[in-house]
Amino acid sequence: MNFKVKFKKIVKKNNSLLCVGLDIDKDKMPKHLFKNSKNPYLEFNKKIIDSTKDLVCAYKLNMAFYEVLGKNGLEILENTIEFIPDDIVIIIDGKRNDIGNTARKYAQSMFETFGADAVTINPYLGKDGIVPFLEYGDKCSFILCRTSNPSAIDLQDVKISKKPLYELVANKIREWDNLGICGAVVGATYPAELKTIREILGDEIPMLIPGIGAQGGDVEKTIKFGTNKNKENAIINSSRGIIYADTTMNFSKASRKEALILKKKINMYR
Repeated sequence: MNFKVKFKKIVKKNNSLLCVGLDIDKDKMPKHLFKNSKNPYLEFNKKIIDSTKDLVCAYKLNMAFYEVLGKNGLEILENTIEFIPDDIVIIIDGKRNDIGNTARKYAQSMFETFGADAVTINPYLGKDGIVPFLEYGDKCSFILCRTSNPSAIDLQDVKISKKPLYELVANKIREWDNLGICGAVVGATYPAELKTIREILGDEIPMLIPGIGAQGGDVEKTIKFGTNKNKENAIINSSRGIIYADTTMNFSKASRKEALILKKKINMYR
């Protein structure tokens, strides 16, 4: 199914712009799972999904947390994706890119091998590294534009022709969107920049917005500046603040509670 169609349908069905990040980390996960479960990581993800699937529009899986587990981690990634309901958007967060031929294999891996609806990619190599992803015309490529980390300013605020680099990237995303479905990754921790980028992108290009929750992004400003004129077309991600809300036997109930709180807060400003 075309990404934009699938995204619009699930937003309407669940009345949600919330994305839950499934970033599995043994150091943060409930300890009892590693004593009682044959596959603690997969069981953890399944319980989180079961407890939040009516509250979200998307799940985001960061490749680093799966790749570090080797072959078993990739199996967990595949099995988690298979478990996610078909109508919910699946984002694989790998921030991949390289020259054309290698980028093409990265795109094939993310979209064909793992079955993602959307991916995150790095724009540093320019158009040559973007086009192979956009050739999957029914998928979405979220391009790093203004990331949520504090040191983003080291490069992304550098002035080029009197404009910060992130503005130039935003303009390129709008240009590249004519070749396929582009999106932008813009951190909630930089609301002024979020506003500027939304103005550049217009209403039709979706944003993936991390930085809510553990990183301290403001929900009201995120909705005000990150959504389009219909208060839509934004995917607002929270990972640690939801999935690690509790480490007891009741962790999935606690995750649902936190997801519901954040969903309601997001919708309060829509």
